Amino acid sequence: GEKAFCAGASFDELIAIKDLEQGKKFFSGFANVINACRKCPKFIIGRIQGRAVGGGVGLAASVDYCFAMKNAEVKLSELAVGIGPFVVGPAVTRKIGLSAMSELAINATEWRSAEWAKEKGLYTEIFNETEEMDAAILTLSEKLANSNPQAMSNLKKIFWEGTENWDNLLIERAEISGKLVLSDFTIYAINQFKKK
Repeated sequence: GEKAFCAGASFDELIAIKDLEQGKKFFSGFANVINACRKCPKFIIGRIQGRAVGGGVGLAASVDYCFAMKNAEVKLSELAVGIGPFVVGPAVTRKIGLSAMSELAINATEWRSAEWAKEKGLYTEIFNETEEMDAAILTLSEKLANSNPQAMSNLKKIFWEGTENWDNLLIERAEISGKLVLSDFTIYAINQFKKK
């Protein structure tokens, strides 16, 4: 659809987590996606056609060039349900900086506009019309297809310098989330959200 890009983790899946190992494994899924984006030798182009929450914001932060629609608001809602954006945090911080990341993480119930996300560096370009965005994506893709693959691969390595420890870091962060999702506070908070 056009209204949502990614709503983040499913409440039903979070409630189904029964022990630390399950929790760590669940949140490691997000870590694996971010690390796959980071390690991919090719540029990854993002197409965000609607709102992005939690892991969706992390995914937008993990691509190398991100197109978005004007309605593609962002929110890191994790704190509102008793966890935090621990796994996506490094990718989001790398892209928008610690101050903007803190704003999103702490004020976990407020949406930020696509314009805000572009100003902070999460989105590269924003569009009013889907067709316009798709045409821009095609144009960039064609330019990149005709660019030197080795030059692009070397650029990507430079863009991601300083993230070499993420294989371990993101799994450690997944363990933090996996532990918190089992807390009474989080279980209660998620059940309250499910009632809305």
